[in-house]
Amino acid sequence: MDLVLGPWPWYVGGALVALVMVALVFLGKSFGFSSNFRNICSMLGAGKNCSFFDFDWKSQRWNLLFLVGAVVGGYLAANYLSVDQVPVLNPETIDDLKVLGFASAGTTYVPVEIFEIWSIKNVLLLAIAGLLIGFGTRYAGGCTSGHAISGLSNLQWPSLLAVIGFFIGGLIMVHLFFPLIF
Repeated sequence: MDLVLGPWPWYVGGALVALVMVALVFLGKSFGFSSNFRNICSMLGAGKNCSFFDFDWKSQRWNLLFLVGAVVGGYLAANYLSVDQVPVLNPETIDDLKVLGFASAGTTYVPVEIFEIWSIKNVLLLAIAGLLIGFGTRYAGGCTSGHAISGLSNLQWPSLLAVIGFFIGGLIMVHLFFPLIF
């Protein structure tokens, strides 16, 4: 039972990702979750008003199914297949987060101070973050999973640049903006 409920080693997850990527390359498909936003908009009829959404979304049904499976699988894993819902964090990281006002650091899976307290600041923070992530994803031509997993495995130079940009942006956010916001 520990094999199912406990954390899997990195090499099992890595091998599974590699297996999926080989299958996608073999099938002539490219992976990326952010393309599902375009698929959903097209499916809902946005192609009537915008040429970007005017395409055959049915050819991407497999990607929509993958998205649904990821959401359902994530829910099942978090609620029924996890022994310990709290990620293991470096004690120094926990101390740093507590200094910034995250008293729940190290005791919960997500920071209660952001996701469970409905203040104007938190709602604005989540809404603006969501818009910036959505804009950045489309501007970069894909999301982190699309570029870092699919793009790099296909040796695409733009994906390497995008992944470098993701890391630089993450470092700037964590070390510069995060302390200012909190």
